[in-house]
Parts: sequence; C-alpha cells; structure tokens
Amino acid sequence: MQSNNPVFRRSEEFNRGGANPYGNQTYAGNGSAYPGYGSDPSQWGTGAPGAPTTPQTTGGPMTIDSVVQKTAITLGTVIVAAFATWVLTPDLTAPGVTSEDLGSLYAALAIGSLGAFALSLVNSFKRVVSPALVLAFAVLEGIALGAFSKVIEAQFATPDSGSLVVQAVIGTFAAFAGTLAAYKFFDIKVGQKFRTFVIGAVFGMIALSLMEVVLGFFGNALGFHGFGMMGLLFSVAGLVLGVFMLILDFDFVEQGVANRIPERESWRAAFAMTVSLVWIYTNLLRLLAIFQQD
Repeated sequence: MQSNNPVFRRSEEFNRGGANPYGNQTYAGNGSAYPGYGSDPSQWGTGAPGAPTTPQTTGGPMTIDSVVQKTAITLGTVIVAAFATWVLTPDLTAPGVTSEDLGSLYAALAIGSLGAFALSLVNSFKRVVSPALVLAFAVLEGIALGAFSKVIEAQFATPDSGSLVVQAVIGTFAAFAGTLAAYKFFDIKVGQKFRTFVIGAVFGMIALSLMEVVLGFFGNALGFHGFGMMGLLFSVAGLVLGVFMLILDFDFVEQGVANRIPERESWRAAFAMTVSLVWIYTNLLRLLAIFQQD
C-alpha cells in the first residue's frame, strides 16, 4: 500500500509488503523475507555489477518500544532546547525591557521556525531517515517553541489564569493519550480517503500560513496568526487537524511493526509524532491566549 503521508512515503520499508494487522487489507509479500537475504548466509550477495541492489538492513525490526524510545529522545531534545531558549533570552515581564531584548527573542523565534521548517521538509522527503537530521530538527523546533511560548506567556498570562504554557503542555499530552485510547479501543481504521484529506489539509494550512506571513510584510494580513475571530477559527481547525495527524501516525507505526520494517525507521516515526505534537501544542497555546483576552 502506498502512503500519501510525505513523512512515510519516502520510506521504502513502510510501503513494503508484510503482515495483515487489520484483517481487511492485504499487503504484497505477505510477510516474506527481504529479497537477497535468505536464511543461509552463503546465499547472500550484492547482485550483478551495475544491477540495482536492495538496501541492507542491520539490527532487528521496529517495535513499539523502539518507537517510544526514539520519540522520547526527540521530544526530550525539543523540551531541552525550548527550556534553554526560555532561560537564556531576556525576561519580558521584568521592568526596563528594551527593544533589543525583544529583538533577540524574535530573532530566536524566526531562526528556529525557518530552520525547523526547512529540516521538516528534508526529513519528510528524505528516502533514508537520518537520526542526526531528526535531532537537528528537534533542536531548532525547541528554540522556536521556547521563544513563542515566552512571548505568549508574557503577553497573555495573568496571576489568575496561571501558566498558559503549562496548561498547553498538559493539554497536548492529554490529546495524545485520548487519541491513542480512541484509536485502540474504538479500533479506528484509516482509509485512503481519510489519508488524502488529512495530508491535503496539512499542506493547505501550511500554504495559508506562508501566505499570511507574506501578506504581513505588506500590512495586509488576514488574521490567521492573530488573536481575533479568524485566529480562533484557524487554531481550532489546526488543533483538530493535529489530532487527525496523530491518527495517521498511529496507523503507520502499527503497520510498520506488523510488517517488521527495520528498526532505524523508528526515527521516522518519532519525527512524525513530534511534528504532530508540536502542531497540537502551538494551536492549543494560541487558543488559550485567545480565550484569556477580555
């Protein structure tokens, strides 16, 4: 089965045949061994000169434990980078904050956002997953999140409201746990139409966000990134879409484990999961900020 998800589509292993975990789909190969790798080592070979070869795999197959481990490492990197950015940038609530202080924070936000966006494209379309690039993405994403969170917290949080950042973090992990529980207990099946809709919606929202940034340079922003009614609708749509992205992530991980794809693909799954969680967190934080306004 070919995936419409750009993160997994570039992986040959995710589209390779394997077991039938759902009972309603059949995958080519039906769990057979990879070509060129029989049980007898004497039969192994590199093929004829000039002929295409099958990429060799090392280590065991991907498991739920390996996905959890790599996801924890990736998310941990995001959190550490975000915390470091929060601590090392000026305190916006302190008296005497200058424009230079604000400039350094917004510079961190811009550099982190642009760098994370560029690496997200590279990781999404790279055929062979690179753990180093995944972690580099996590560092840049953490820098952007740390700066963004600090700006929102300083601008909208009050003593009565408590920390909006803490609420957004708790809400993000609650959304993750709730989506996972619904996926397992309700035995959600991911069909081709659903995949196409979610991926199309993701690219649509990215296109609208980029258009908003460009229009903002000319003073004609539509308010998608603002804190008015348009920003509210855009954030709600983004939050729902983030949950749908998690469902796609769970589906692909389940298929990958059933198909016994190489363990290195756990990094690709971790990257996709991190993107979904960051997507949920940013939209949830913006929603909390909007609701906090008078």
